Amino acid sequence: MDFDDVINKRYSVRGYLDKEVEDEKLEYVLKAATIAPTGVNNQPFKVFVIDTKKNKESLSEIYGAKWFVEAPYVLCVVANVDEAWTRPWDGKNIADIDATIVMDHIILAATNVGLGTCYIAAFKADKAREFLNLNDNEVPVLFTPLGYGNAEPRDTPRKEIDEFVEYI
Repeated sequence: MDFDDVINKRYSVRGYLDKEVEDEKLEYVLKAATIAPTGVNNQPFKVFVIDTKKNKESLSEIYGAKWFVEAPYVLCVVANVDEAWTRPWDGKNIADIDATIVMDHIILAATNVGLGTCYIAAFKADKAREFLNLNDNEVPVLFTPLGYGNAEPRDTPRKEIDEFVEYI
């Protein structure tokens, strides 16, 4: 797919087929995470690849939507706050920004190879931290199912450019 196709075809998939993801597609998606830009290229993240069938109960406690556990995998991007760059002038740590960029690369790469995903930020962080056995400096930022979609896109109206862009 060319870039325009990828960004226009991507949507939040809320239903998945019971169909395995090929190893080469999973590797392609994970490789996209490694090339995502991060502050001073620190790459302060981990990507957890979670086998849904083996972890359905725990995943359902983290996020309760039925479709969340239909795909063969759920991925979680975890930020390492201690390794992320911090702006020296105001102390802003960009670990969450880095992790979000990583997830965006994952989701666009998945779309490019015909896989469905859905950004999940509305999860129970305490359950995720416990399940993933995270250290104090590690923060779960985003989850996504990863698999073959079995749901049509919802109507998601978009703002016009002049509603959110300001030229100064």
